[in-house]
This record gives sequence, structure tokens and C-alpha cells, in this order.
Amino acid sequence: MSIVYLEDLVKYYGKTKALDGINLKIEEGDILGFIGPNGAGKTTTIRIILGLLRKTSGIARLYDQDTWHQAADMHQRLAYIPDDVYLWPNLSGGEVIDLFGKLRGGLNEKKLKTMLDRFQLDPTKKCRTYSKGNRQKVALVSAFSSNADLFIMDEPTTGLDPLMEAAFQESVQELKASGKTVLLSSHILAVVEKLCDKVSIIRQGKIVESGSMKQLRHLTRISIDVITEKKIEDLDQVPGTHDIVIDRDRTKFQVDSDKLQHALLYLTQFEVKSLTSQPPTLEELFMHHYNNSNQNETQTQSISGG
Repeated sequence: MSIVYLEDLVKYYGKTKALDGINLKIEEGDILGFIGPNGAGKTTTIRIILGLLRKTSGIARLYDQDTWHQAADMHQRLAYIPDDVYLWPNLSGGEVIDLFGKLRGGLNEKKLKTMLDRFQLDPTKKCRTYSKGNRQKVALVSAFSSNADLFIMDEPTTGLDPLMEAAFQESVQELKASGKTVLLSSHILAVVEKLCDKVSIIRQGKIVESGSMKQLRHLTRISIDVITEKKIEDLDQVPGTHDIVIDRDRTKFQVDSDKLQHALLYLTQFEVKSLTSQPPTLEELFMHHYNNSNQNETQTQSISGG
């Protein structure tokens, strides 16, 4: 039985089609990255899974129950972290955490203490005094301290500084080690690549590609921008290089991450003057893979798990 099962899921807002036949399965123990540009349909899909939105057509089941008609029962088994957390202004952070804990069947007090320390949250302060980042911490501490089996996260690190993002990643790694199931929606590819075993990419309301991180190796290509004293020749013969553009002494290309060392060694013979590298953005990825002239009928590519 799949924990999350979506089949031909469609959602209209008036005449606007937000979801166009989503098919998605999440099995127990999966850490699935759900990625795509803003407006692709990530949040709409998650809200249907949570029973907060009613689908237009298709199947949406969570723990083999209809997500709309049986939402209340299912919420006792899951923890949800939205991208922007709104709290009761007159309650303290600790009171909110306790309230959320009761809705999920209780809190693990040992984990709660660990999470309060890890996220550096003062639970005695009123929620009205919290910054956006601290409101996010309340949701994170509450979720990670719960006994939930499924964790659904929609851009959960919004408003966090790099130190707290590291704390978040550590906490997800612990969920992974304990066999929990996670749906992580994010537009930050590096975070998804580090934490997730599988990835589904959504674009314009459709799943356009799915698979394990190993299977989707093109997601990990590194962009290189190099200026050399001598003109680079025959770079296309170097294994793992792609999309080479040479303009006088400047060369831009992409290289598979496991072939980076070979490419760098090859470049040295042309007397490198400067070099910068960065992982591809999702926008670049979609432009390269999906923004062809005949993109009106996007075909779902599904790669079976290995």
C-alpha cells in the first residue's frame, strides 16, 4: 500500500487548470523531493493530499483513505510544515507546540528538548513577538518532536538562516534513519539532492520527470565559466561535458559532477586565468530539458526505482 497515492489528479481554479493529471506514489520510508519552479503546482498538490483542497477529478488517497472525506483521521498520523506559519498571537511558542502535539497524539519529550536546543527557540515568548524565522521554528520543533509517521513539508526552511537550515537538514536525516516517510517540496535543488532518495519534478501542473537521484544524474551537472590564456580546443571530447559555448578566451559549459576532476585537469593546459562553478538552477534545468518549441504536450517520463 502506498502512503500517498495520486492518479490522474486534476484541479481547476475557475477556468484555470492548476493540476493536469498528476500521478504520484510515495511508499513507506521514502524521502521524496517534490521540486519545480514557483507556480508549478507543488502547494496545490500538497493541499489536496492534506485534505485542505478538494480535487476536481482523479484519485487522491492517503493511507488508502480519501484525502477529502477522511482528512481528520489522517492528520493524527502526519506532521505538516508550511512555507509560512501563522500562530495564535497570545499563546506562547511552547503552548502552540503542546497544542499541535495533542492533535498528533502526543509529543516525545526527549526529542522536544533536543529540538528546542537545536533550533535555539525560546518557547516562553508569545507568538506575537516572533519573527518569521522563529514562527517557522515553532512548526519545525513541533513536527520533529512528534510521533508522526509521515512528514509533509512545503518550503519548510523559508525565513531560516544558514545555521538553522543545517539544523533542519540534520533533523530530516534523523527521520530518514528511523524509517519515516517524508514529502519535501522545495525549489532549492541542493537541499533536495542532499536529503532525498527520490525526486519528482512538477512543471505547469504535470509531473515531467521522476526517479532516484542516481537515475536523474543530469540534475547534478555543474556549470563552469572559465577564462583561459589559450583558446580551449576539443572540450567536447572530455567525458561528461555538455552545452559548450566558447567566446574568444571565455568558455561556458556543464559537466557531470563525477567527471569534474577530469574536466578541470583538461583545462589546465590552456592556462586558466579565472574559473567559477555552480550547480544548475531549476530554471536552467527546465529551460534545457523541457522548454522546446513543441512543449505544448509535455510527456511524463517515469523511471522505475532501482
